[in-house]
Amino acid sequence: MKKKIKVSVKKPKEQKATKKHFSGKKKSSQREVSDTEETTGPKSIRLNKFIADAGICSRREADKLIEGGNIRINDKEITELGTKVNPGDKVVYNGEILKSEKLRYILLNKPKGFITTSDDPQNRRTVMNLVEKACKERIYSVGRLDRNTTGLLLFTNDGDLTTKLTHPKHGVRKLYHVELDKPLTKNDLLKVLEGIELEDGKIKPDKIEWVTDEENKKHVGIELHSGKNRIVRRIFEHIGYEVIRLDRVIFAGLTKKDLPRGKWRFLEEKEINILKML
Repeated sequence: MKKKIKVSVKKPKEQKATKKHFSGKKKSSQREVSDTEETTGPKSIRLNKFIADAGICSRREADKLIEGGNIRINDKEITELGTKVNPGDKVVYNGEILKSEKLRYILLNKPKGFITTSDDPQNRRTVMNLVEKACKERIYSVGRLDRNTTGLLLFTNDGDLTTKLTHPKHGVRKLYHVELDKPLTKNDLLKVLEGIELEDGKIKPDKIEWVTDEENKKHVGIELHSGKNRIVRRIFEHIGYEVIRLDRVIFAGLTKKDLPRGKWRFLEEKEINILKML
């Protein structure tokens, strides 16, 4: 397994100012040029997209690498945004030659006992062990799940989509099935629904309901868009409950349908398009 490249940005050079499952742009006289329009040669591609397609980072982050002088094409330092890469060009970042990869989108139904990391110095089982044979391209998880949390985890080498799905402003929703150590009272359910003040700020779920009408009320469904670490467990711990089991059953509209625990599948084209429209 290849080691994920650590992105480091040099200080930019100074330039002159020329610029439902669960209950005004600036006008320009010049036409826009697409990412792959053949203006500098056959099948040329914008440098920031080339970097994103190589799995390094998003296009926005790639722009910062370019402006900072961190990218070289054919041994020449590049700092100009909009630079195109032509077939045969050698693009280098951090001493490594980058290759534009086919974009992959893989959905895993994560089992318990695997940590979400690409490399573990303690040699514990990781989610990468479960998808290592899925494709030859380098893929990374979109967000993470705790070691003992099960459910949906998306993998991709699409840096732009990863940024979109993990950035709080996009409000990507996740639905969890929670089993508690004791019945959740109506007062506590309403308390969670109104919002809980945690050490890192207030968290208010989009929805919370009992999963069944059983008397003990230990099973709860909670929907939220926060990506904070251990957020579901911390919500219930704050009001005196212990989470026995936690399963993510929906992520960004994707479900576990026909996906057994521990198995993965490629996303369909329509699913990819929906994610990109979020």
